[in-house]
Amino acid sequence: MGVMQNLSRRAFIVGSAAVAGGIAFGSYSHAEQAAATAHSNPLAAGLGSNSVSFNPWVEISPEKITLIAQHADIGQGVGSVQPIMIAEEMDLDPGQFEIRFAAPHPAYFNTGFADELAPFVAADQSPAAEEARAAVLETLRKSGLQMTGGSSTIPDTYEKLRAAGAVARETLKAAAAKRSGIPVADIRTKSGQVILPDGTKIPYVELAAEAAKIPPVLDAKPRDPSTWRMLGKPMERLDVRSKVMGELKFGIDLKIDGMLFASVKLNPNKGQPMKSYDASKARSMPGVKKILEIKNGVAVVATNSWYAMRAVEAIDCKWAPSTYPAEQADHWKVLEASFKPEFLGKEWRKIGDIDAGLKDGTLVQAEYRAPYVAHQPLEPLNGIAVVSDKGMEIWVSHQSPQAVQSIAATAIGLKPEQVTFHNQWAGGSFGHRLEFENVRVLAEIADQMRGTPIKLVFSREEDFLQDIPRQISIARHKGSIKKGKIVAADLQSASTAPFKGLLERMGSPTKDPDGQLAACLWNVCYDIPNFRAISYEAQGLSPCTTWRSVGASTAGFFTESFIDELLHAAGLDPLKGRIEMCAVPTYRKLLEALAEMSDWKGPLGNGRGRGVAFVESFGTPTAEVVEVTATDRGIRIDKVWVAVDVGKVIDPVNFENQVQGGVVWGLSHAINCELTYAKGAVQQTNYNHHEAMRIYQCPVIEVRGLENDPKVRGVGEPPVPPAAPALANAIFAATGKRIREMPFNKFIDFV
Repeated sequence: MGVMQNLSRRAFIVGSAAVAGGIAFGSYSHAEQAAATAHSNPLAAGLGSNSVSFNPWVEISPEKITLIAQHADIGQGVGSVQPIMIAEEMDLDPGQFEIRFAAPHPAYFNTGFADELAPFVAADQSPAAEEARAAVLETLRKSGLQMTGGSSTIPDTYEKLRAAGAVARETLKAAAAKRSGIPVADIRTKSGQVILPDGTKIPYVELAAEAAKIPPVLDAKPRDPSTWRMLGKPMERLDVRSKVMGELKFGIDLKIDGMLFASVKLNPNKGQPMKSYDASKARSMPGVKKILEIKNGVAVVATNSWYAMRAVEAIDCKWAPSTYPAEQADHWKVLEASFKPEFLGKEWRKIGDIDAGLKDGTLVQAEYRAPYVAHQPLEPLNGIAVVSDKGMEIWVSHQSPQAVQSIAATAIGLKPEQVTFHNQWAGGSFGHRLEFENVRVLAEIADQMRGTPIKLVFSREEDFLQDIPRQISIARHKGSIKKGKIVAADLQSASTAPFKGLLERMGSPTKDPDGQLAACLWNVCYDIPNFRAISYEAQGLSPCTTWRSVGASTAGFFTESFIDELLHAAGLDPLKGRIEMCAVPTYRKLLEALAEMSDWKGPLGNGRGRGVAFVESFGTPTAEVVEVTATDRGIRIDKVWVAVDVGKVIDPVNFENQVQGGVVWGLSHAINCELTYAKGAVQQTNYNHHEAMRIYQCPVIEVRGLENDPKVRGVGEPPVPPAAPALANAIFAATGKRIREMPFNKFIDFV
């Protein structure tokens, strides 16, 4: 724990330096705005008189308290848990503060990516590993990268938001001490007020002007978790009532006076231009104001979205062909041919003598496949923008604020600082809102309609057609068993590179191997004496991007299915065998907890089966048991048990929701979902062709959160990767049939 605390404290200090230009947290009054620098507190520029901002996350005026959520809320609860971490330290109660999403600024750089980007497995907390993570952290600080993703929200903010709240609390107490002449030690805080020994209560908002004139209390300490009022306990999310009542405004709900509405038809051969179009039918349709040619398609501007969508459907377009194979079968052929030295991404890990190990025992081989899948959030891509001679203002839900500025500016010849970005509540993302097609298109349309606010909404079909999907992938694994033990495992996969593709579209191309393709391939924590993990990067296929759990979503299925095959060949129990092989003590405790909560006693018989899978992704170890029954109508999924170790459960209710949602997401895509290409375009353009699990199919999901990990971990993505292999292994246990390709409904029916 000590190493973790030191590192996290260092992360906070580095972050503080970033926002104060080399000086730790400062107090930013209205008078100090002129001294603001590029790395100063971004809230300083907007402060009114008699207002104060102690840091980039707290703003107090005579009228209200505003807490900043620096990450995007894509349904994972950022708009609740981040302000609560600050409010816990400030002794604020829900309802006493407003929430605002952060503007683009390097002060909000994401420290949570350091663990994922350092070349060490998460369980390795050696000095060398921690030094590497510190070096990555420094690189992140210099980049100022502000991004939501990688299950990094809690790891990024757990320390620094609590510290930010503590600084605010103690500085307000200091201001009250100066006013009253009473020692700070005799002053306390409660419910948004400073309390003096005689019971006098001074609301924070009344102290804002005085707090702005004194030095901030930089050595303020966050509260001990044993004293928490809200964190660590079941909480009602701050946004739950407004969402249930339909009051919360998502990006698609936003309205601006005088706006017109746009819809688009873009080349379904992703990334290619339009050759020609005929809009003669559309021009006379109801509500149509303008028909505009844009970079890779055409847009209709109308008096409402329905008119715009109907009119754009009536436009006949001729498209340039795709640069990737037009037909799906040829995508698989490219992958099959990618297991060659010229496509080698990297040999990520090698232990022992793999060639000798494979010969020393009984050889086991298997090939696995995972298809393209869509992101399919309920809220399709949208946004509002208005362009003037001075610049552009844009309202959109996005996970990369600075990238929005850059992409929008580049599209119409502006500088990024000329783009003002307002982040919005998102109706889901799963990685979809890390891409930019709606941003670029919206900028082009607004630029041609200068002075008029333009609201763009993608139709569901256009959202599917333009979605940049999850990577397609094949694994060819070999292993060897001898005398009831696994003596060798050679794990090799070929795939499109999702993270490299995203970086390239962000304008930051890299020649480095894509680390996401190694997730769950190299960081296997089993004691296997001869081990190798290699990834190959296929070329010339559909562009791919990050999808919930990214590389782990496919490699987790491959690896844990193969481990199950090896254990079966060795005659070992699938869960007990994993426990015995597990090389990390805390991970072994996790597997033991899973065995206890699922009452694991071996095979069930009578057409029933249980499968287990254990995956560490984004630093979070997650183990799942799936129980199924083979019925006359197909496989019924009866129950799922999940054990997750996140070091600290911040909100038990949201934690359980995230885990259960991840399991349902993982099972849904394992069973049903696949994107295929024909004539260069995806064939599945709505939910009826890309079905989620139905409510009647959802099993009971029992969740347990463990706190043995010395670091605080995220949980948005880790429950996804074990779901597919646990289900496949359960089906094998119930039926004797191995399923090695997703979606499973190509090979077996489900009730």
